[in-house]
Amino acid sequence: MERKVGTVSRGLRAPIIREGDDLKKIVIDVVLDAEKSGEFVIQDKDVLAITEAVVARSQGNYATTAQLAEDVKNKLGGETIGVIFPILSRNRFAICLRGIAKGAKKVVLMLSYPSDEVGNHIVDIDLLDDAGIDPYKDVLTLEEFESKFGKSKHTFTGVDYINYYKGLIEEEGAEAEIILSNNPRTILNYTENVLTADIHTRERTKKLLKKAGAKKVFGLDELLTESVNGSGYNTKYGILGSNKATEDTIKLFPNDCTDFVKEIQAEIKTITGKTIEVMVYGDGAFKDPVGKIWELADPVVSPGYTDGLIGTPNEVKIKYLADNDFADLKGDELKAAISDYIRNKDSNLGDSMVAQGTTPRRLTDLIGSLCDLTSGSGDKGTPIVYIQGYFDNYTK
Repeated sequence: MERKVGTVSRGLRAPIIREGDDLKKIVIDVVLDAEKSGEFVIQDKDVLAITEAVVARSQGNYATTAQLAEDVKNKLGGETIGVIFPILSRNRFAICLRGIAKGAKKVVLMLSYPSDEVGNHIVDIDLLDDAGIDPYKDVLTLEEFESKFGKSKHTFTGVDYINYYKGLIEEEGAEAEIILSNNPRTILNYTENVLTADIHTRERTKKLLKKAGAKKVFGLDELLTESVNGSGYNTKYGILGSNKATEDTIKLFPNDCTDFVKEIQAEIKTITGKTIEVMVYGDGAFKDPVGKIWELADPVVSPGYTDGLIGTPNEVKIKYLADNDFADLKGDELKAAISDYIRNKDSNLGDSMVAQGTTPRRLTDLIGSLCDLTSGSGDKGTPIVYIQGYFDNYTK
């Protein structure tokens, strides 16, 4: 009988992961137990994905705000520092801001507007237009902003992040000054020591600041790149991708996951004879049409994956073939013609017209986004995702 189901993504329930747990064994046991229960049969080219959160937990990759503060003080001097372009997040940045504020006497916090880097809005852009404000050139103090627009409220949470962040800084004993600007060089009117908190634009921001004469410039990716007083660390991303663990503890992004995924792949090959692909995933990369939030607050979607997940899809657009090459066919004849075309397609379609509109993104970004949506961020209890049929096509 012809298969009627294509790609299937399953969230697999797992035990609560603690520091020091043998995560590799736990993941393999979960997958094999799910197969034994009749949920699926392991096949070549299946994809097994593990959320970065449990990888970092098993690694014990944590740091306290005091340890972060020590690193901030050592690198930026401990006096007045500028912190620019943070995202608006209680889970992601607020806990980091506590540590940063502990390591300074004054923090000049410069927010981008109308939204942060990942799309959380401080103010509706239409209100800027109505007020004659140009976000590309105008600099606003907190008082000027609130006199024109009132208190800022996040679309979904209702949080006034501007004053929330100001309060956090002051709670940690530092003086706080808030400004709004989209030009990184603006901060140099306040201090020469700058911590740039943006994620995906950080290299450009650092370059502009250094060229403009900043004395000290660091990014979040350059904090806790090595252990400070016994802390966890991330050699590549620093505190980018970190989350709140407790009121004074940060869970960092996991360190290199390549060996981890390759060892799982090899072990499952030994046990089952099947070669599956394995990856670690964090935030997906997609945009919410209502809140305008671009989900990706991690530095990358996947910090580790096996070789079969390198590259981009090489797919044809079935509806293009149906409307063009085989417009005169229908029914079984059309199906046979399209199936034959797919079986004999070029190994690298590139910018061919028949491939246009097939989402030219990296496999790890596409599959990681699918995993993030499957596992969710709440109480589903499925930090492991098992995907089948992703690499199938119409002919399989």
